[in-house]
Amino acid sequence: MFETHFSFEEILEQNERRIHYQINQLHIRDVNQEYYSEGLVALWNAYKTYKPDKGPMATYFNYTIRNRLIDQLRKERRRLDVQEFYLLNYKSDYCNGNHQRNNSCNNLAIRRDAADLVEDNVFWEQLKANLTANQWKWIYFHIMDGMTLTDIAIQENTTLEAVKSWGKQVRKKLRNEAFRKKVQWKI
Repeated sequence: MFETHFSFEEILEQNERRIHYQINQLHIRDVNQEYYSEGLVALWNAYKTYKPDKGPMATYFNYTIRNRLIDQLRKERRRLDVQEFYLLNYKSDYCNGNHQRNNSCNNLAIRRDAADLVEDNVFWEQLKANLTANQWKWIYFHIMDGMTLTDIAIQENTTLEAVKSWGKQVRKKLRNEAFRKKVQWKI
């Protein structure tokens, strides 16, 4: 460890501008002084670990402060990326734009994957003619409108299991070759 006759307060007073310089060089907006605090910690570490035989103290301070700030920028960027990833997944899973239960989903584009696949009204009419009323409700509310099965059950005053059963029956019919021919749908 380097023995110096300067206290850290004196070193800080002489080198505080280095922290501001590095923050400006990296184009960091430091509104809450978080990066300045990181720079202070870096300066303290550099002060404690400086070895005179390795080079000038000023160079070591600049190097340590700059690298600490870059590390902090990378951590913040990773944190924001993860936060954005989970936020987008939340919005796409729970706020699909077709029905909104709260105001946290207002700025999301409407996502109607299944309904956009087939915009042919003739197809839907043929399909409706070959399904029971409850099966059609499942298609209309769940596939076309994007409602959850629980919401459909509440709306139709039935059980969740009944709504799931309607969906199973529809999928089974759609897999049936004769049914596909009846509604003129080729896979």
